[in-house]
Amino acid sequence: MTIEYKDIDSAKRYKLMANSVIPRPIAWIVTEDEEINVAPFSYFTPLSSNPPVMIVSIGHKSSGEPKDTLENIRKSKKCTICIADDTQFEKLHFSSKELEKNVSEAKEFDIELEKIDEDFPPMIKGTPTAFLCEFYQEIDLKQSKTIPIIVEIKKQFIADKHIDKALHVELNPLARVGANYASMTQKIPAPKIP
Repeated sequence: MTIEYKDIDSAKRYKLMANSVIPRPIAWIVTEDEEINVAPFSYFTPLSSNPPVMIVSIGHKSSGEPKDTLENIRKSKKCTICIADDTQFEKLHFSSKELEKNVSEAKEFDIELEKIDEDFPPMIKGTPTAFLCEFYQEIDLKQSKTIPIIVEIKKQFIADKHIDKALHVELNPLARVGANYASMTQKIPAPKIP
């Protein structure tokens, strides 16, 4: 079966893409305005190491207004991207609920925060790794309800138990696999190339 994307609507395209490009890492993004905003995004990935940037695609609220994460990044030019592990699964999932702008997911769902740098929003306490980022570029996708934002990594926190002296990082991150979540626990060593 070959599906012409021009012949199907964006909801069907999203379903096909989200169920085929798997697993997708989850960015648990913390931003600040009058309240701390915490929200997960699975349209997220590294983009380049020079400059060190990542991209996250942010949709809109059901009302059509920009999500708080997008508004906050546009305003403050900063965010903290946390990579959650399976011990944080329930709170990460709860934080996807759409709340009013003046309501913090951190308070609503008892998500503990930790300030590690005065110049950036706090990270989720217990997160194995977090990226302290600044706004780099917004991409205008004509007629799209999704806004891709590129952020530049300025600093990275990695819990000591997750990194060795050679900078090998061992994580057990949560990811989206189609409509479901998955924990990336199974490791398959790469075979030696002849």
